[in-house]
Amino acid sequence: MKFNRFSILFIALIFSNFAFSQNNLGFNLPTSNAQRTQKCNYFASAFKQKPKEVQFSIVREGNKLFFSTNDKKWFSTVFKKSGDGIAIDVVSKSMYDCGKEVNKSQIKGTVLPPVFAQKLMRGFKKTVGSNRVQTFIGTIPAKLKDEELEFNILFLNDKTLCRYQRIYNLEAYAWDLLDMGVYLDSLTYKDKKIMTSDRFETKYKTLKFVIPFEKNKATYSKEDIKPLYDSLKLTDFNIKKINIKAYSSIEGSLKRNLELQEKRANSIAKSLQSFQKPNIVTEISSSENWVEFLNDISNTKYKDLKKLSKKEIKQKVVGATSKDLEKYLKNHRKAVIILDLDRKDQYKDMSKEKLVGIFNDFVLKGFVDKALVVQNSIFDKLKDENSPDLLNKLNVPKQLKFIPILNKNSIIKYVLDVSYAKIAYGELKNLEKIDPNNKSIKYNIVVVKFIMWRNNWEKIDEKAFKNQILALKKYGITQNLIDRMLVNYNIVMAEKNMRARKYDAKDESVDFIVDTYENFNLSNYDYLSLAQFLTYYANTDEATELLDEKVRTITVDEDLLYYYLNLTLIDPYAVETQDYRTIMLNAIEMNKERFCKLFSSSLDKGVTFQLLENKYLRATYCENCANK
Repeated sequence: MKFNRFSILFIALIFSNFAFSQNNLGFNLPTSNAQRTQKCNYFASAFKQKPKEVQFSIVREGNKLFFSTNDKKWFSTVFKKSGDGIAIDVVSKSMYDCGKEVNKSQIKGTVLPPVFAQKLMRGFKKTVGSNRVQTFIGTIPAKLKDEELEFNILFLNDKTLCRYQRIYNLEAYAWDLLDMGVYLDSLTYKDKKIMTSDRFETKYKTLKFVIPFEKNKATYSKEDIKPLYDSLKLTDFNIKKINIKAYSSIEGSLKRNLELQEKRANSIAKSLQSFQKPNIVTEISSSENWVEFLNDISNTKYKDLKKLSKKEIKQKVVGATSKDLEKYLKNHRKAVIILDLDRKDQYKDMSKEKLVGIFNDFVLKGFVDKALVVQNSIFDKLKDENSPDLLNKLNVPKQLKFIPILNKNSIIKYVLDVSYAKIAYGELKNLEKIDPNNKSIKYNIVVVKFIMWRNNWEKIDEKAFKNQILALKKYGITQNLIDRMLVNYNIVMAEKNMRARKYDAKDESVDFIVDTYENFNLSNYDYLSLAQFLTYYANTDEATELLDEKVRTITVDEDLLYYYLNLTLIDPYAVETQDYRTIMLNAIEMNKERFCKLFSSSLDKGVTFQLLENKYLRATYCENCANK
């Protein structure tokens, strides 16, 4: 699914007791809380009442820095006095090297000369291709231009520092709708990763197995693998792809553990390849199972081990301790196997042109079931081309008998190329006249109507459209599918009301989504989509709560786990907990490079390297990322 991508820069506000008064910065630093209250009362009140939808950030273009916002009008009400304005504190990542003492002072780096109200507001210019404006605020000093930098914002009220703000980077997605699927032979989702209980697919299938291993052995028992074998023998599918995540228990040498798991994973892949001639794409990853180890010892006499580094824990888990912990460790040695299966296709080696001939012959003879099988093979060949033009050569009479074929023929045009949604909509509306109570046609009409509405391809009566969604129930569409559509309806409404600056109406749609998503089973893809949506509208607490339970399992989706870290790394209360360290170690075992990247500059796809001021994050980072 394609969607527009935005990079949202969220704000972290830092206040401490100021100990400075005299300086050559071009503005004053309050010497006490009383002075700050006196000088900054109006400014503090204005920011407190700032709509959460008003966003701002620093943009770097070469060595020039710009203040960017999506609401110039709001800032014009704040910067009223000639001494109101902005200064930038330029901070280098080198200050946070693991061998150095962290600077605890309020001003972190090099402060650029302030830019005051008149020059600031007059300099705003529209940013091409966005709804933002930006204004020039300074140039990076030559001595810092080659370093990894971040830029903290100092908001000045009457030449007095009233707000010192860091910015951290978090990606969010405004248009990420839940996949509603389409009705072909049965309900089929466009995204094969979706694993919900309301999923029925005719072409693809996914199987998941967990296989345990014995200590120091690279083989597996027949009893453990038998369910996997049996499932494959009973299906008409070929294995298309194997993803094996092999986990070792944490005791012993890291190198030995990973080598052992690699051998175990390869032995499984080799065995599965024996089921078929077509080559299987295999993905294998190996890691130590720190997540389940730390979770399992939480309520035992070994719980204090959670406070130690990984190296220190390994030194402790030896001898008698290792034997005592074996009741837990034995469950940590396993492989999680996910198989992507593809239904065997008797027409796979035929050309598209020959298949069209066979299809038309079956239709002419009235063999609907046989024609549907050939039609699926044609669709499968077309998906790599993303073009539905060949479908025009399928000759199908507009008769009730052929509705299953006609429905699939129309909706697949949208599946192959979303720009055909309006054409598919027109064809489906004509089919509805032939078979007015067909639930597949009714459902597919709503799906493509969403695309037309979302892209403003046709004027849609919003109230009537909502009623059309609700009416699907009387045609046999289940409530959980209707709920997914209602969530999408409110995603679109939230975006439209946001653009119209109808913030209360936008909040109503967001609240509906928060209250409704639990009504149906969510895939990892769905969880991530909703979390990104909530974050886009500054509902970060709801997004965090949505993901909280999911991130505590070793098989959590990587993108979902890292999005959770993006949301929570800036929460000092969360990161100091032992449970949070477990989550971080899971992320590190899954993808260490990606974890370390979180502590890059907010302008270089990191969250912010200034998180390394936190002693808990710093300890984990320096243990796993320093000099990596």
